[in-house]
Amino acid sequence: MTGEADVVVVGAGLAGLVATYELTKAGRRVVVVEQENRANLGGQAFWSLGGLFLVDSPEQRRNGIKDSYDLALQDWLGSAGFDRDDEDHWARQWAQAYVRFAATEKRSYLRELGLRFTPIVGWAERGGGLADGHGNSVPRFHLTWGTGPEVVRVFAEPVLEAERRGLVRFEFRHQVDELVIEDGAVVGVRGSVLEPSDLERGKASSRTVVDGFELRAKAVIVTSGGIGHNHDLIRANWPTDRLGSCPETMIAGVPAHVDGRMLGITETAGASLVNRDRMWHYTEGLHNWDPIWPNHAIRIIPGPSSLWFDANGKRLSSPNFPGFDTNSSMKAILSTGYDYSWFVLNQSIIGKEFMLSGSEQNPDMTGKDIRLAVSSRLAKGASGPVEAFKQHGVDFVIAGNVTELVAGMNKIARGPQLDAAEIERQIVARDRELGNAFSKDLQLMAIANARRTLGDKLARVAKPHRILDPEHGPLIAVRLNILTRKTLGGIQTTLDSQALHTDGTPFPGLYAAGEVAGFGGGGVHGYNALEGTFLGGCIFSGRAAGRAIARTLA
Repeated sequence: MTGEADVVVVGAGLAGLVATYELTKAGRRVVVVEQENRANLGGQAFWSLGGLFLVDSPEQRRNGIKDSYDLALQDWLGSAGFDRDDEDHWARQWAQAYVRFAATEKRSYLRELGLRFTPIVGWAERGGGLADGHGNSVPRFHLTWGTGPEVVRVFAEPVLEAERRGLVRFEFRHQVDELVIEDGAVVGVRGSVLEPSDLERGKASSRTVVDGFELRAKAVIVTSGGIGHNHDLIRANWPTDRLGSCPETMIAGVPAHVDGRMLGITETAGASLVNRDRMWHYTEGLHNWDPIWPNHAIRIIPGPSSLWFDANGKRLSSPNFPGFDTNSSMKAILSTGYDYSWFVLNQSIIGKEFMLSGSEQNPDMTGKDIRLAVSSRLAKGASGPVEAFKQHGVDFVIAGNVTELVAGMNKIARGPQLDAAEIERQIVARDRELGNAFSKDLQLMAIANARRTLGDKLARVAKPHRILDPEHGPLIAVRLNILTRKTLGGIQTTLDSQALHTDGTPFPGLYAAGEVAGFGGGGVHGYNALEGTFLGGCIFSGRAAGRAIARTLA
């Protein structure tokens, strides 16, 4: 490709690929600028489990799940909790538009690209206990057959074909330092060329500068991601008033290049940054025993049966059950003055209910191996990756009785020494409730409700049993750490993904999509990420940006 580009896209992650795909469909010429090497095409999305939020899908209907736009929007707004007139002005509109997209053309749009879904629908963020409050009323988490790499592939392949045809040029190892502005409009980017890198995907790369560059275009789309690996920036924006003191120990659920640099650069240029205190971090983080990036964390995606104890050994109360209300659980954990908690469970529960986030932790789904998927998901016992963490992970304790279990927990505790008798008392109290088909224990009631759905009963929720029953042993304890992940605020944008000035007027030539834009509008999720995934917002906002610019340049 020679001459001036129509559009510069900053970031070769999922949102950038989607925007580029839409632009090249319309015949536009695109330069994609990316600070990492070509091996990192697709960015953070490649490492994801590949879950997508759909409403009233054929998969839901086949599982006996009744869903609708109205119910999904009620759940979304109840979870988002929009309460800021200016900062949430566009976010509210994005929420309505995105839920409608999820209920209408999202599935067909992706299927036309070749994406397929597994038949079982998962239930992310099961909720805070009220119909109009936080949480999904029904399962909506559709797992991609092929996980994150497949989501990346269906957009990367047409973009790479456009590269071969001369419509796209990639500038890898190019780090943007400045937006070029003339007459009030963004007309390009300026930055540093980093030394070449042949590192594998996800590895932390050098920031040694070897040259400079400047690229001009009719529009610039910023799709550079969030702040998930920039723990200094997380600490600076941490919502202490809502969640408590920022954790001292945090482990990174995203690679080192997820640094948030472009947020500050875009703000310096005059764009409006909103809701910067809204972020989404998980409480069920594990230190990866086989790390790829620095401080590499993996999240347990739990079923609802493990008993959850805070650092003092007190069982968490409703709605703080595994997989129910992330922010409420975060607040409860941090209120103790410590930044970790514990799952206590047994082999039957870990075998049925533990999934690990990440494409590399789910080789059956990622490799689209039907035989392996059926055998690993429906067979007794934990999957290979889960079993490897149990055997090698520094956060796991395995024992034959409670006394031995608690002794092991105390060896890896970062805080109080737990009392084995008190832990056992709480487990026994829960186990006694299983003498009847009914119970006053809200967690057991929630488990019974979950097992009324086909997907949970078959693949995700263990049949209720006494945790201390030796036939279901051994006992397992897992130290849970705070895992950093998503940025829910960001560059405020219109429904066309056009960035706004701080006075609310459109910023000519500047667009933003994906996590850097709060997945749309500067914070489409509000305070809570209902989806359990970030892929849908990247797709929807990247699509909006690409289509809007294609229309503008027509």
